[in-house]
Amino acid sequence: MLSLKHLGILLILAGSVVTTSAVQSNLQPEEFSSTAIVNNNLGSGAGRVIMRVERWSSLAEQERLVAALQKGQGEMLEVLRDFRPVGTIRTPDSLGYDLRYAAQEPAEEGARRIVLATDRPISFWEARNQPRTVDYPFTFVQMEIDRRGEGKGTLSYFTKVIPSGKTIILENFATAPIMLTKIDARPIRSGR
Repeated sequence: MLSLKHLGILLILAGSVVTTSAVQSNLQPEEFSSTAIVNNNLGSGAGRVIMRVERWSSLAEQERLVAALQKGQGEMLEVLRDFRPVGTIRTPDSLGYDLRYAAQEPAEEGARRIVLATDRPISFWEARNQPRTVDYPFTFVQMEIDRRGEGKGTLSYFTKVIPSGKTIILENFATAPIMLTKIDARPIRSGR
C-alpha cells in the first residue's frame, strides 16, 4: 500500500515568491552535502548525497511553477522540464542529474527552509515497458538549514504530485522518503 505524505511544498513555493522574490536571484550558489538514510521499498542503507545549487530559481520561474501546480502533475512536469537547470544532485560515485528548481525562505532563529525539485530520469526500460513507476516522475528535496549551515531534511524519489487546496500531496512509490541527516551547507566559491 502506498503512503501519502502531506507536505506544504506549495506554501514554500508560493511563500518564496512573496517573501524572497526580491532577493532570490541575488542568493549565492551553495553545495549541500548530506547523509541519506534509506529504509523503504527501494532498499535500506546509508550513503552521501550532494546537491549543488548554481543559481536560485527566478521569480518568473516560481510563479510559472505555482500556476502549473494548480493544473496538475502533467502540466507541472512539462514546466519543470522546460526550466534551465539550477544545479545538480548526485552521489559521490555517480555523474548525477540536473535540478530544475531551487527556492528558499527564512525560518525561525535565522534558519532557512529550502525546496529543490526536478524530473526523475526515466530509464530506457521504463520508457519502453511503462511500469507503474512512470506515474511517479518527480524528485523533491526539503531541507531545514540552521544559521550555522547545518540541517536535516527529506528526499522524495519516485514521487507523484496531487494538488490539494493550498498544499500539494506527494505520493511516494516507495513508502517513505529518504531521510537526509547531517546536512552541511557551504557556499560555492568561484572557479570551483
